[in-house]
Amino acid sequence: MPKIDHIGIAVNSLAESMPLYAAILDQNVTGVEEVPSEKVRVAFFGEGMGRVELLEATEADSPVARFIERSGPGVHHVCVRVPDVVAAIQRAENHGAEVIPPGVRVGAGGRAVAFLYPRSCGGVLIELSELDPPPP
Repeated sequence: MPKIDHIGIAVNSLAESMPLYAAILDQNVTGVEEVPSEKVRVAFFGEGMGRVELLEATEADSPVARFIERSGPGVHHVCVRVPDVVAAIQRAENHGAEVIPPGVRVGAGGRAVAFLYPRSCGGVLIELSELDPPPP
């Protein structure tokens, strides 16, 4: 069974969007953090697998800001949890997927993550996320 870590949803404003998603999901936000490598602030709903992540751009040139400019707010990516992000990249590349530079980087929760271009994944931006963040 696929291990969907979370679904990322691009929003214009976390402050404006969190109450709506809290009502829809019937739960409160479980965490908010800034992810400097992606120039976003994120808010998570839920724990463990199957979470919902709201993404708000912190800079006008961030990938999320560009996504909203092109497409408007909405589903941004699907994140798959993997035991080894480097091995997952190699498997994906062997099947024609293209990794978005710089490749592996630090994502939310300190986890190693990488993104695969939508053009090589049937129009879907895929995030690969390692199971656990590296030890401090």
